[in-house]
Amino acid sequence: MSDLTVKELIFNHEKAFQADKAAGVEAVIQYHLTGDEGGDYIINIKDDACTVDEGTAEAAVMTLTADGRYFGDVLLGKEDGMKGFMQGKLKLAGDLNLAMKLTSFFKMG
Repeated sequence: MSDLTVKELIFNHEKAFQADKAAGVEAVIQYHLTGDEGGDYIINIKDDACTVDEGTAEAAVMTLTADGRYFGDVLLGKEDGMKGFMQGKLKLAGDLNLAMKLTSFFKMG
């Protein structure tokens, strides 16, 4: 991977968020990551801002489950998230329309 941990990549969502791409979106998203760099993270998009916290959300509209290292590679653009979803490496539950739009809310790279 890079020298960033998966946790650092996820907390980077706050800086990489593009409010103009997510205008009017309010969503609580749960990341459930397993394996060596696993953890639970809450991504909260509200009022043109994105915040990240560790823990589990009570009312997530979408849950993403994946191996932590694999998901880190998706965030870095080394792996294709859609391909991972089709192969079962990345699992989604809840609002799949939101899942399709999610990557456009953040600057890549």
